[in-house]
Amino acid sequence: MVAASLPFPGSGAMPLEISVTATPADADVAVIDQNLTTFNEAEVGPQQRMLLTVLVRDGNGAVAAGINGMTSWGWLYVQRLWVGESLRGQGVAARMLAAAEAEALKRGCHSAYIDTFNPVALKTYQRHGFVEYGRLKDFVAGRDRIFLQKKL
Repeated sequence: MVAASLPFPGSGAMPLEISVTATPADADVAVIDQNLTTFNEAEVGPQQRMLLTVLVRDGNGAVAAGINGMTSWGWLYVQRLWVGESLRGQGVAARMLAAAEAEALKRGCHSAYIDTFNPVALKTYQRHGFVEYGRLKDFVAGRDRIFLQKKL
């Protein structure tokens, strides 16, 4: 952790300390999250954030593919989509996206967004109706990080 006491203009006689850490206390993270949520909801209304997970299990009950995401402010955010190697190329990603979108529609969502730096995943998302709206060039290993969205 790096810490420094710095005088801030307008802070009066009390110095403020800035610290940087990779291991913050859960309570400190919660303070930031709660206060930002309170601020944003006062500005634009309740976020109604709800986790959304889609699971594909094999015959033994083990997770073979899945989506982790959430719905909030009328949007489905697909944060992570993974398909096990033995199931790739069989339309599993498209079926999981369809299931996530169906649930998002039930929750009142109007649109979805996702990002990737994997060229194969990009083609999958585009076939599923997602359209690029932003790109970070050379994000990692010479690949762009591509942001996509679609109307549900």
